[in-house]
Amino acid sequence: MSVSNKGVLYPARLPEFHRIAVSEELADLVRWLWIPEWNLEPGVSSRQMMIAFPALNVVVEADSVTLIGPTTRCSERELSGRGWAVGALLRPAAVPFFTDEPGALKNSQLALSLPDVQSRVAAIMRASDSDSPEGRRSRAAGVLTDWFISRATELSEEAKLANAMAELIESDQEIVRLDDVALRLEISKRGVQRLAEKYIGLSPTAMIRRRRIQEAAYRVRTEPELSLADIAVDYGYADHAHLTKEFQSILGLKPSDYRRSD
Repeated sequence: MSVSNKGVLYPARLPEFHRIAVSEELADLVRWLWIPEWNLEPGVSSRQMMIAFPALNVVVEADSVTLIGPTTRCSERELSGRGWAVGALLRPAAVPFFTDEPGALKNSQLALSLPDVQSRVAAIMRASDSDSPEGRRSRAAGVLTDWFISRATELSEEAKLANAMAELIESDQEIVRLDDVALRLEISKRGVQRLAEKYIGLSPTAMIRRRRIQEAAYRVRTEPELSLADIAVDYGYADHAHLTKEFQSILGLKPSDYRRSD
């Protein structure tokens, strides 16, 4: 599966989008950095829809820095005019830098007071065309990277375990129940639930559901020759009807309607 498209419901609508790998020094705190840029004609807008990863993001924009909480439904944003964002998809171990209650930010966001980071990133992203686009994005990402590194400390065993839990749930299709996670991590089911509550703000079951619907939606879009019933079976849904119910609860539309839309 193309990681760059995972979770993006309508890739053709995306503005210019860049995903930037992080250094090994930052890899335990940030999964990757991402930078969209857009410059739309007057009167033109672009509606972006995402099935976000079960994680939190720090997002720097022209006049703000925001902590975006975990979501339980499809995320939408209408883009117009000219703009940009510089974001960091957080690993669980980084979440306590910002909040002790990530669950309180479910489907919401929190303004962060990071004026130096915001002003420096904004100045770089507004730089003249004498700086190459790649250079501008690299320097802006570097500001956010440096901020994280300046606050990095040795991770606790609990934080490392939270990272391992998230990685396991997001990458292993054989993980379909809470019991599977507990067995693989060799901790109790309640221990898994506490990790998810403290470091992500979603239940382990919700994280598993998010991975399954992300992957199912990707295949609905990219493999039109494959029946929806077969996709349902591949991702552990009881049947086509179960997949349809999940689609409607998270995306607000049926998989058949999504397949026909663009």
